[in-house]
Amino acid sequence: MAWNEPGGGKDPWGGNRNDQGPPDIDEALKKLKEKFSLFGSGGGSGGASLKSLLPMALLVLLVVWGLLGVYQVDEKEQTVILRLGKYRETVGSGLHWNPPLVDSRTTVSVTEERQYSTRGLMLTQDENIVEVALSVQYNVEASAKDFVLSIRAPELSLQLATDSALRHVVGSTGLDGVISTEREQVAIATQEKLQDLLDLYSSGISVVKINIEDAKPPNEVKAAYDDVIKAREDLERLVNEAQAYSNGVIPEARGEAQRLREEAQAYLSQVVSKAQGEANRFIKLLTEYQKAPEVTRKRLYIDAIEQVMTNSTKILVDTESGNNMLYLPLDKLVQQGGGSSSRGIESNNQLIDRVANEVIEKLQRNSNQIQSERRR
Repeated sequence: MAWNEPGGGKDPWGGNRNDQGPPDIDEALKKLKEKFSLFGSGGGSGGASLKSLLPMALLVLLVVWGLLGVYQVDEKEQTVILRLGKYRETVGSGLHWNPPLVDSRTTVSVTEERQYSTRGLMLTQDENIVEVALSVQYNVEASAKDFVLSIRAPELSLQLATDSALRHVVGSTGLDGVISTEREQVAIATQEKLQDLLDLYSSGISVVKINIEDAKPPNEVKAAYDDVIKAREDLERLVNEAQAYSNGVIPEARGEAQRLREEAQAYLSQVVSKAQGEANRFIKLLTEYQKAPEVTRKRLYIDAIEQVMTNSTKILVDTESGNNMLYLPLDKLVQQGGGSSSRGIESNNQLIDRVANEVIEKLQRNSNQIQSERRR
C-alpha cells in the first residue's frame, strides 16, 4: 500500500500515518538533518558508499578535463599556444590536445584576405592638397605568432602604418601623378613602404594589394582644378592639330622641293647638252669654213635671213642704188598665197621660202650693180 493512501503506512519522513492529522514539520526537518550529518561524518553505511564514489568522481572529472583540451584547427587557421602565459608553439591544421587551464590557445585565420579602407587629405610634392581614398588587402600568413604576441592592436597598427606610408609616397609625387598619370606607381610604392613598416614592427601581416580607389582635389578647389584640366586638354588638342598640319605640309614641301630639284637637274642637263651641241656644231662649221669660206659664209647668211624672216611678217629692204625702200608685206602675201584653208602650214612655209629666195636674189642683183659701178 502506498504511503499516501488512506489506511496507514509510513510517511516520507519515516513516521507512521496511523493518525489522520498532518505530519509534524519540525520533526521531519530534524530527521532529515540527522541523516545528512551521518553522511558527512562517514559513519555507518553512508560513509562507506561515499568512499566508493569518490574515485569514480575523480575519474569523471579527469575525463572531462581531458576532453576539454581536445580541439581541431581548420586548414586556413593556425593556433598559437601559450603555457602559463609563455609562448610554447604554433600548430597548424588537424586535431590537437593541450591541457586546459594550463595552456591557453588563440586561433588566427591566416589565409583569409581581409580589407581595410581609408581616406584622407594630404600634401603633394608641388604643395597641392589632394584627397586620396584607398583600400588595403592583407592576411596574416607571414606569422601568426607575431600577429598575436608582437603587437597589442595589430589592426590599429596597420591603419596608422598605412596612413604614414601613403603620406610619404604622396608627398614625393606631384598632383598630376597622384590623380592620373602615376596612380598605379603610387599604389605600388605605398604597398612596398607599408610592408617595410609592418616588417619593422614584426606585425605578422602580409600586404596583398593596395588599390587607389579615388584621388581628386578637395571640393573647395575642384572648380579651379577643372579649369586647369581643360586648359591642359586644349593645349594637347592644339599640339595634335599642329602636328597633323605639320605632317601634311612637310611631305608636300619635300615633294615640291624634290620636283624643283629634278626640274633644275633636267634644265641643267638640257642646257649642257645644248651648249655641247652648239659647240660641236660650231667646230664643224669652222672646219667647213676653213675649207670653203665663201660658200660657208653665204650659207650662214642665208640661214640667218631665213630664221629672221620666219619670225617676221613685214620686211623693209634698203637699196644702196637709190632712195627707194622695198616693202614686202609677208602677212598679206601669205594670206593671198594661202587663201585656201586646205594648204596648211606646209604651203605657208614654202611660200615664205619662195619670197625669201626672191628677196635674196634681188639683194644680190643690187649688190652686183653696186660693185660694177664702183669698178667704173
